[in-house]
Amino acid sequence: MAYQKSKDAIDRLTPEQFRVTQENGTERAFTGEYDHHFEPGIYVDIVSGEPLFASSAKYNSGCGWPAFTKPIDNVTEHRDVSFGMIRTEVRSKHGDSHLGHVFPDGPPDAGGLRYCINSASLRFVPRDRMQAEGYGDYLDQVDEVNHD
Repeated sequence: MAYQKSKDAIDRLTPEQFRVTQENGTERAFTGEYDHHFEPGIYVDIVSGEPLFASSAKYNSGCGWPAFTKPIDNVTEHRDVSFGMIRTEVRSKHGDSHLGHVFPDGPPDAGGLRYCINSASLRFVPRDRMQAEGYGDYLDQVDEVNHD
C-alpha cells in the first residue's frame, strides 16, 4: 500500500487535527480520545494512513497523551529546539505529520522509550477491521495489549 499526504486528506482534517499534524501543535493533556484507549488494534497516521503504533506497545504513562514503547514503522525522529527545550520530535515518514515527541523515560523493561503522541494525529483501526482495511500484516502485533 502506498502512503502519502494528499490535499483531500488535509481537507478532511478537523481544525485540531490540522493544527497538530500540519502546524506542529500539541493537544491539551488528558483531552485526546486515545489517552485511555486500550482496545486491540493499530494506530495509523490520520493524514496518510501509514501504520505507526500497535496496541501491544501502548501503555498508561500518566503523561496525558497516548504513550507507546516503540513504533511499528513509518516514524522519523528530528531534533526539536522549540520552546527553549531540546527534544526529539516524532513525525510520520510518508505523511510528514507531526505526531509528538519521544522521551527516554519509558518502561526500562520495554526499551526505556516513551513515544508521547497526540491523539489528533492518529486514527485507530480495531483488530477486527485491520484485514479489511489493508493492515492484516500487522495482526500479530496487536494480540498482547499492555495497559498498566
